[in-house]
Amino acid sequence: MTLADTSLMVFSAFSGVRLISYLPQIVKVARDTNGATAISYTTWALWTGCHMSTGVYAAINLGDHLLAAASGLYALCCVLVIGMTVGKRHRLRLRRENAGTAPSPAHG
Repeated sequence: MTLADTSLMVFSAFSGVRLISYLPQIVKVARDTNGATAISYTTWALWTGCHMSTGVYAAINLGDHLLAAASGLYALCCVLVIGMTVGKRHRLRLRRENAGTAPSPAHG
């Protein structure tokens, strides 16, 4: 096995683990009833940007479609977390407004 083969195998293994590691966070946001206040839009947006730029760089500059696809999947998971958080915070704000309580401050 060459060094290139080994590095591809290690990359693939960790890419799979990384992809799976998004699932607990997605489940936590889905189950959260308090507006997913632990989620930082700034952090998740930065991760999204990093993954997207890596994917574009890999596709255009390296012709590496595996890395581009993996980065695209990571970005999609980040966008999912952000979108779910937006929805959770919006629903919480509506519930609080309907209940006559003040909305919580925005989290970033």
